[in-house]
Amino acid sequence: MLYLIATPIGNLSDFSFRAIETCQKCDYLLCEDTRRSSILLQHYQIKKPLKSYHQFNESEKLQSVLDDLSQGLEIGLLSDGGTPALCDPGEILVRACRENNLAITSIPGPCAVIQALILSGFPTHPFQFFGFLPRKESEILQIIPFALSFPGTSIFYESPQRLTSTLELLSQISPNLEVAVVRELTKTFEEVVRLPAKDAHTHFLEHPPRGEIVLLFKGFEENFTNKEPQDLVEELMTTYKISLTEAIKTAAHLLKTHKQTIYKLFHSEK
Repeated sequence: MLYLIATPIGNLSDFSFRAIETCQKCDYLLCEDTRRSSILLQHYQIKKPLKSYHQFNESEKLQSVLDDLSQGLEIGLLSDGGTPALCDPGEILVRACRENNLAITSIPGPCAVIQALILSGFPTHPFQFFGFLPRKESEILQIIPFALSFPGTSIFYESPQRLTSTLELLSQISPNLEVAVVRELTKTFEEVVRLPAKDAHTHFLEHPPRGEIVLLFKGFEENFTNKEPQDLVEELMTTYKISLTEAIKTAAHLLKTHKQTIYKLFHSEK
């Protein structure tokens, strides 16, 4: 059996009784970082063999883990913090286990995405999670229109080193877009800053952020149905520096129509 064991995202007391019991019965534990997992396990006096299992060796070690599971071993997978396979190692292993009919279960617990969402005050349904924002501005600009046109809350992981540049980009696109920056979840200096994008950018220029960060915002509340499709496509291309194809897809989303309808209309006029 493979156990996906959620671990604390800051406060060690958030490790559940069931997670402790599961770790104690496993033959060994796969750890994203054995040093960080050791701190948690020592806190609960859990002594088990630890094996490194992270994004750089996941494919290399996959078969040996599958072989051990096939022989009936009990194996736990721990991320550095939070729920395994969610922007952490595990997705490839879970897929392989399903393909090989190997038993899997999850031990629920902390999840930064959900914790940030419920603290933000933004709508909790619907919501969408993008993981970490890409590094290139051009790639971010391809994501933002879809996030802004989503009728709910969009959630991203971001690093403290790049937060101010991301907020600057958002403030250029939509200065009054309300964003929430949630950081240091469950820790001593947990903080939720909810401001318009332009003010959030200024705030974090003056107060450089630290720790792990979740960035959230909700889509536009503007009614786009009064806009002509051609005008909206041009506006999206100009504002977000995206291609005609991407602008048509986003416009179709905003106007709640099929993209082919806009494509044919736009193409015929071009």
